Order: sequence, then C-alpha cells, then structure tokens
Amino acid sequence: MEMSFRWYGTEDPVKLEQIRQIPAMKGIVSAIYDLPPGETWPRETIKSMKAEIEQRGLVWNVVESVPVHEDIKMGKSTRDSWIEKYQETIRNLSHEGVKTICYNFMPVFDWTRSKLDAPLPDGSHSLMYDEELIQQIDPLDGSLTLPGWDLSYQKDDLRVIMDEYKEISKEDLMENLVYFLERIIPVAEEEDVLMAIHPDDPPWDIYGLPRIITNEANVMTMLKRVNSRNNGITFCTGSYGADRNNDLISMIEHMKDRIHFVHARNVRWTSEKSFQETSHSVHDGSLDMVGIMQKLIEAGYEGPIRPDHGRMIWGEEGRPGYGLYDRALGAVYLNGIIDAVRERR
Repeated sequence: MEMSFRWYGTEDPVKLEQIRQIPAMKGIVSAIYDLPPGETWPRETIKSMKAEIEQRGLVWNVVESVPVHEDIKMGKSTRDSWIEKYQETIRNLSHEGVKTICYNFMPVFDWTRSKLDAPLPDGSHSLMYDEELIQQIDPLDGSLTLPGWDLSYQKDDLRVIMDEYKEISKEDLMENLVYFLERIIPVAEEEDVLMAIHPDDPPWDIYGLPRIITNEANVMTMLKRVNSRNNGITFCTGSYGADRNNDLISMIEHMKDRIHFVHARNVRWTSEKSFQETSHSVHDGSLDMVGIMQKLIEAGYEGPIRPDHGRMIWGEEGRPGYGLYDRALGAVYLNGIIDAVRERR
C-alpha cells in the first residue's frame, strides 16, 4: 500500500518537510483549496502544487476532494454546465499525472461533528459526534462550523437550499448521483482516472438532509448502476464504521475490485448514533483495525491509504482532526500491521 498523508497546502501548519520524515511515507493527499466549488481547476495551478510536493521527495497521488456543485446533487437544470467543468478538471488532473480523485455526494454539509475537542481519558482530545447535541444545533445560526463545510453560501441562500432538499428523496439523490457518474466516468475511463466516492460522514441523514453512500446495499447499487472499474470508492473505516450495523469485512470482500483509496481511523461507539474518534489502535476504539487491514491485504489492495483524523496530543493545536503527531503515529501503526500481516503470508 502507498502510505499517504492529508496536507492542506501552504497554509497548513503541518509542513511537507515534517510529513516526509514519517517512516515509509510516500504520498500526499491534497486539493486546490482557493477555488469556488464547481469551478474548473486550471492545469497550471495543478502543476504548481504537484511540483511543490515533488520537491520534498513526495508524490501527489490522490486529490481530496474535487467538490461536486450543489446544483448537480439537486438535479437542477444547470447541472450539465457544472458537470462539463468537472469533466475538464478530471482531464487537467490526468494530464498532470494525478490519477485518483476522492469526492463525496453529501448534500450541503461535509463531515459533521458536535464537538471538535472532546476530551479522552488519556488527556488528549478528538472529534466527537453526539446525536442528541446535533439535534439541538441549528446549522444556520453559525454556532457550529467545521473544516469540511463550504461556508461560501450566505445564510439566506443556505436556508433556501436546505428547504429545497426537503423535496428530494433518497431515491432522487441516487438518481442524481447516477446521472453525474454516467457523464464523468467515460471521461475518467479515457483519462485512466479512478473516481473514489467517500462515504457520508456520519452514514445517516442529518438536519433533514438525505444521505445515500451509507452502507453496503446502497454502495453496491451505485457501483452496479455505473459498472466501470473507474467508478469506485474511498473505503473510510471511520465513516462506515460509525454505524455498527455495517460489516466492514463483508464490505471489503464485496467491493474489493472497486476500492481505490482507503481512509483508516478508529472510533469508539458511545451510543446507537454517537461516537468519538480515538487513536488508530485496536485497543482504543470499537473497530478491529488489525482485521480490517488484514482483509484489505488478502483482497489484494495495493493503492493509497492514509491515517485519517487523529487526536490532538502532546499539547499540539491545529486544524481539528488534522494535527501532525497522532496521524504520524497512526501511519506507523498501520505500517506495522501491514508488515506483520505480510510476514505471516
């Protein structure tokens, strides 16, 4: 597997020089962050970021993410023009040698948590999702903003969009996703680009918004509807694993030919729809990280993997979930599992 690390560009307090010092680190997972969602990424901008990464002895192996414009998700009459821009971004990334694109189809809000610095027993802190707290938060009042959210909308615009989603069912959203894929996957095939959809996080409806990339049945429907190897998934253990009804080992087995990227992190279930992120260790969370990694290896997965959200430890402060120290520990822990499993084979 290609051990990789999420980097948020030159404004990230975690520097490429630091990432490079993590043992066996190969890839950088990044994106162009200063363009509005939906706009085509210029080839020169892609080339510049790629060169900066390569100068530090790393490679830009995954884009995370190329945002999907809300008009596409909602199936509006304007979606074809936004899809054309997306197609051009795929071509531009491919021409610069970036061949894996992670994206999501979550309406309005990206990953959602109720607290960004929830304490853990060891004195560190991490991201937490508490269903009761989420139900009490109005996403329109500005009291909760998260790193994954697009905050470019004005509050009134956001309210209109959320009201419009009340008329969009899960079935409608799936049809809009299939419409999008039927138009971008042929371009991905031509350009030898692997599209890897990220699961909804958490994998259930929030704030009355439908979510569909949540479980094995829904994902298999999407993969079968647009049956191409280039139409694949990002297998995020923490997102799928937040729902204790998801059997991650079974999912790997049934989707193994379509897994193009892996996010590895652990979570501890605290109630039916609540969880807190922990260290990657199998001893701290509810997920069997050793069994998951072993299954990925048995399934023949050799693509990029990154330690996902980490705790804030040793007094570090920074972008919630994306500090240096715990994610570095996670990368080393994952590599230890990989090495041990391979030695036994």
